[in-house]
Amino acid sequence: MQTNSAAEHLQVIRTLMERAALYRRALAPIMFFTGAVGLLASVAARVCRVETLSSFCGLWLGVALVTVAGVLLLARRQALKDAEAFWSPPLRRVTQALMPPLTIGLLIGVLALTAPGKEKVSVLMLPIAWMLCYGCGLHAAGFFVPRGLQLFGWFFILSACALWADAVFIGLPRDATTANTVMGAFFGVVHLAYGLYLRFTENRKDAA
Repeated sequence: MQTNSAAEHLQVIRTLMERAALYRRALAPIMFFTGAVGLLASVAARVCRVETLSSFCGLWLGVALVTVAGVLLLARRQALKDAEAFWSPPLRRVTQALMPPLTIGLLIGVLALTAPGKEKVSVLMLPIAWMLCYGCGLHAAGFFVPRGLQLFGWFFILSACALWADAVFIGLPRDATTANTVMGAFFGVVHLAYGLYLRFTENRKDAA
């Protein structure tokens, strides 16, 4: 049994090494999609005056579900394009790495939406908590895909810590307007910028 497990691990590692460039290329459209959805949601939140904790949670939890569904569809399309199995061992490893922090982020959102006394919760604390969970998930997934994703995860973790320090010690506003701006900046603009970086560096490699 242990021999079979070790052989599977070795096969996964070999597959990841062989397809590192392919997985890196597949990240670009995923980042573009995530960034576009995040930025549009932030604009919609401002236009529709999403100013309460309940409406903020409802909006961004819905955005998260749409994003996850879209990412899965993009990953499936890439798998079909490259004639690969969708639910492959590498994808299972990435999913296992992502699940704990993303589950924590989901529970934080649901509890903030449904818990008694939720009006006492600072809206800004939700983006900070979600950024921490997301950053940890990216860092964990970075062990199975191109390692640049780990640095991207660290960017979210350190940015969340900086926002928390600003809110506590300097006085960053903790209202829904600020929270929506933070979500649009990090889950929108930052993802679009990372997608552009991936696309630009990939094109440069292909040209070389």
